[in-house]
Amino acid sequence: MKKIEAIIKPFKLDEVREALSEVGITGLTVTEVKGFGRQKGHTELYRGAEYVVDFLPKIKIEIVVTGDNVEPAIDAIVKAARTGKIGDGKIFVMPVEQVVRIRTGETNESAV
Repeated sequence: MKKIEAIIKPFKLDEVREALSEVGITGLTVTEVKGFGRQKGHTELYRGAEYVVDFLPKIKIEIVVTGDNVEPAIDAIVKAARTGKIGDGKIFVMPVEQVVRIRTGETNESAV
């Protein structure tokens, strides 16, 4: 099993959720986060004063999938989240050692 974390632009969330649903991913966790990479933030004007916004709003999506679903999930995220502009985000894939469903006590693949 693998955990996939994707950092995407906030306005792409619905498209990514629909794309994951189409490839059979039924559960995910979404967190509002802030960060920057090459995009490096931007300047804004507030009440006549200019200030730098270093951390930009992003969305972090977390899903846990079995081995067969890793590549389809990644492809779905990339296709749905891509705008072609800087700041589209990143995808991280990590191994998952164990999963336990709290309600039933099921473990690993049956708990996903």
